[in-house]
Amino acid sequence: MTNYRIEPLPTPADPKLLAELERIETATIGHMRHTGFMRRTIQALAPDQPTRAGLAVTLAIPGFCSTLVHYAVSKIRPGDILVIDRLGDDRHACVGGAVARAAKMAGAVGIVVDGPVTDRVEILAEGLPVWCSGISPITTRRANQGGTFNRPISCGNVPVLPGDIVVADASGVVVLPADEAEHTAREAAARELRVARTMARLQAGEKLGDITGVVQQIENLSAKD
Repeated sequence: MTNYRIEPLPTPADPKLLAELERIETATIGHMRHTGFMRRTIQALAPDQPTRAGLAVTLAIPGFCSTLVHYAVSKIRPGDILVIDRLGDDRHACVGGAVARAAKMAGAVGIVVDGPVTDRVEILAEGLPVWCSGISPITTRRANQGGTFNRPISCGNVPVLPGDIVVADASGVVVLPADEAEHTAREAAARELRVARTMARLQAGEKLGDITGVVQQIENLSAKD
């Protein structure tokens, strides 16, 4: 008997919160947090990918079967980002041009796959942001092998719950618990303002070590030796 475990879609995210997070780089969050970051092999298909933020809709599918992918892209909504657990498979591509187009037409923010995709040129032409572990010409089949939809998964060595907030860009992917996303957005925005001031001071000719105080700190320590 085929085993599908299907749960309801999570409550949509606040569009204002997603817009705030899309103004923030994942690297800024990386200065503030050490958890939630997918392994660095999960990278944007487009090397210049700007930040995208979306509500996690989760999917777990076995190696060569993509039946549930077709179901998922028929259910996702604007503001959602599909996060796919490949259950350890790194051979078969479950996302290609047709899946990318279907997700884009549904209004999805993007797709994150803990495995390869195919049809790189077609996906890029669709303009749908995709993060994955690489490219493979070996594709999945609609083999009706089961899987889960909107259940807890693991993607890029990170636990992902339906309704988590995913922030992703050219540097990588981070998963934020829904109840921490707003606080993270505020802290990250404040940090980016500080970074902007630092960049302006560098442009004006100041040295980084003088701006951060590191030069004075090291010279004071050296003087004590």
